[in-house]
Amino acid sequence: MNFLMVLISVISINILSVDINTVRKAYKEAAQDRTKVETFNNLLLKVTKKDEATLVAYKGAAIALLARQEKKVKDKKKLFIKGVSYVEHAIGKSSNNIEVHFVRLGIQENTPKLLKYKGHIEEDKQFILKHFKDITSSNLRHYIKDYILQSKAFSDEEKTVISNQ
Repeated sequence: MNFLMVLISVISINILSVDINTVRKAYKEAAQDRTKVETFNNLLLKVTKKDEATLVAYKGAAIALLARQEKKVKDKKKLFIKGVSYVEHAIGKSSNNIEVHFVRLGIQENTPKLLKYKGHIEEDKQFILKHFKDITSSNLRHYIKDYILQSKAFSDEEKTVISNQ
């Protein structure tokens, strides 16, 4: 009986695990193409605030992107606030995680001023600039670098520094 419980647990963990590189690619696609938002959201449906902070942040981003597709302003705002709560939870859970700051920066930079979610742009930008050199994953390094190079939040000088790292 114990063997059966262990086997079921291992299978459940494997089903729930999400490849982070797949999530990154889906996020980038969803941010650029509204038709890909649903696919991105579906990747993260089972993620809860108890999961790893990076996945929680991406789940928040998925919810925030879904908000753009709502028809009513009230529904857009409600869904956006829910998404932001996931992102802020991830920041609180793992404040030294560069990818969590990156996700929050991406949302803030692309959010209308009306929603008043732009208060941490400079903080996130500085955190990313300071810790970019410490990224060990070449995939994550390339991913963040691509974003920085097209971002309006970073100066030409900052982009040059990142390009040379």
